Amino acid sequence: MKTATKSETSDEDGTANNSPLAKVRNIGVAAHIDAGKTTTTERILYYTGKTHRMGEVDDGTTTTDFDEQEQERGITIFSAAVTCPWKDHIINLIDTPGHVDFTAEVERCLRVLDGAIVVFDAKEGVEAQSETVWRQARKYKVPAILFLNKMDKIGADFFASLKSIEKRLSAHPVPVQIPIGADSTFEGLIDLIAMKAYYFIGDDGGKVDERDIPDSLKDEVAFWRHNLEERVAEADDALMEKYLEGHALSPADIRKGLRKSTVSGNSHPVFCGSSLKHIGVQKLIDGVVDYLPSPLDRPPVTGMTSGEDTTIVSRKPDKDEPFAALVFKIVAEKPLDLYYLRIYSGTLRGNARAFNNNTGKKENLSKLYRMFAKRRDQIDVAVAGDIVVGVGLKDALTGHTLCDANKPILLEKIEFPTPVMSVSVEPKNTKDKDALVESLEKLSRQDPTFQHRINKETGQTILSGMGELHLEVLAYRLEHDFRVPVSVGKPLVAYRETVTRTAEAEGSFILKTATAPQFAVVKVRVEPLAAALGGVESGASTAGSEATFQFANAVPIGQLNSEFIDAAKRGIEDTLQVGTLGGFPVLNVRATLLGGQQSQSESTELAFENAARKAFEEAMKNAGPVLLEPLMKLEVTVPDDYFGSVSGDLSARRGIIQDTELRGHDRVIHAHVPLAEMFQYATKLRTLTQGRSSWSMEPLMYAAMPPGLQKELLKKYGYE
Repeated sequence: MKTATKSETSDEDGTANNSPLAKVRNIGVAAHIDAGKTTTTERILYYTGKTHRMGEVDDGTTTTDFDEQEQERGITIFSAAVTCPWKDHIINLIDTPGHVDFTAEVERCLRVLDGAIVVFDAKEGVEAQSETVWRQARKYKVPAILFLNKMDKIGADFFASLKSIEKRLSAHPVPVQIPIGADSTFEGLIDLIAMKAYYFIGDDGGKVDERDIPDSLKDEVAFWRHNLEERVAEADDALMEKYLEGHALSPADIRKGLRKSTVSGNSHPVFCGSSLKHIGVQKLIDGVVDYLPSPLDRPPVTGMTSGEDTTIVSRKPDKDEPFAALVFKIVAEKPLDLYYLRIYSGTLRGNARAFNNNTGKKENLSKLYRMFAKRRDQIDVAVAGDIVVGVGLKDALTGHTLCDANKPILLEKIEFPTPVMSVSVEPKNTKDKDALVESLEKLSRQDPTFQHRINKETGQTILSGMGELHLEVLAYRLEHDFRVPVSVGKPLVAYRETVTRTAEAEGSFILKTATAPQFAVVKVRVEPLAAALGGVESGASTAGSEATFQFANAVPIGQLNSEFIDAAKRGIEDTLQVGTLGGFPVLNVRATLLGGQQSQSESTELAFENAARKAFEEAMKNAGPVLLEPLMKLEVTVPDDYFGSVSGDLSARRGIIQDTELRGHDRVIHAHVPLAEMFQYATKLRTLTQGRSSWSMEPLMYAAMPPGLQKELLKKYGYE
């Protein structure tokens, strides 16, 4: 029997490069809510020596959930960055939220990370938000290792969870461990590479006992070891040749081949354990070092050059390359906001100036910090591969590129989902009106999924976000962080308008005055933006990648001056926030400028803006406008006895059940339901199932409302 301390691990990582960057891992921890992300992060910090006691989510004492709202609710709301050492490596780790209302935090983190630990509840397997996280990771081609957590939970099933990952995520899980026991009998794990059993001893699991594999599990271990060797050999021709010749693959062979396959996205090593019970986390950290990529393993970042002749350029993760960084998060703080930066190439020093290629301006970066949750450690210089925080920027927003002004590059922006719910707010004290506006501006800079506007008819301030919890947190922050007490109205669904057919219209703006005559005539065609939706039907749009508007210029050459064409475009774009049915923003519409008339002496840009507005509004009215409502993807887990009553309630809410599956003794319902029907659903579901159920939902798409309900809604808002 061999005993290791909490910091002793194998040193095989398969990395041949001697660059310091080869020892860096920029990773995130992501999962469905309550799968154990934050607890896993706490254990990682403890075992790497960055903390001397383990915080607990239930006690509100975790390092990364340092915000008051997070501690009170027991969930992660804001992503938090920490840095910790392991095996001569530096791990920059970001703990992300699991609740769908805060999916923007996951989106922007995965955009800048090199790898991810995706955590699953070993009883539940793949859940709704697991799919969202996986989709985000795939979008940014982020390699991932998988951690089946909560193996001590009643009903935990490692192999059933594996099947759900293969089926629902179309992933390629490759177990590198299998558990010893499950739920109350879970006591350790078997490493399929070292072919040893590991038990985690002590109140903190800090001592790892290495033992021989129990006789009762040897046949099962032989099967999964064979599976591992087969999967690894498939990824490497030399290993495949060795495998086919009947030679055993060494641990070094397996790690090397599996690392190659993981970095390329073709395999996803699977680990198991229980973070709460201190089992398996040290081996998971080994997996981060062994299988997840360093910045050097990732392809060079690409972007566009500035100017008229744009070309694609790339930047290697090298401190001697031209500087390029992406602003991926902003935190509003006093006296200066914090700007989170991923540096892709070059070197950045404190008290320097950087070129913002999105605004075309140079900005000051007075200080640089390395973050450890809420603690800041000032640094003098940051290089390619670093994730740091800068202060001093003024005009930068999330998704902006900072670069060398002499070698400009514009990196791809971060895409965020569209808000689906709104509330009205007003300050409790009239003297706070200006403070409210200022605070909302700061919040919108920090949170790209938050929008605010003034309702011109009622004068109310409208906040729009991703769900009820998101809006509650925003209202809380206004009151506690910005000291602006507000009264909040009832939640409202964020409806949209679109068109169902093609129509054309002409608009004119003609004023005959002696001092400032105006003349402009514009002809516009509107049609559903079907082509840009990649086959999505007219009257529907995916919620995550909302195709709002597309403008096309079909004016015969020489008929209109270019400045008048630009003015017409601006006029049309100005009308997009207020449709023709109920004043809702316009979605999925293509507008084509067909032609017009101009006068050499009387035409102005203002006249063409007004004429284009009139033409667009008239064409919209003639193009079969309809209201769109947000449709949600719902997952409900209920005991089989309650399936009938829950499915009946969903039907009454206009829900359409897409699929059902058995998960142990529970039935899992997958359905699409209009958001408007889901208010207070938690209370209703609790009543129907005597509290023996769980549910989650996320935005799916916008879909046309039934005509009868559309008529009722417009009447409610006073438009009919």
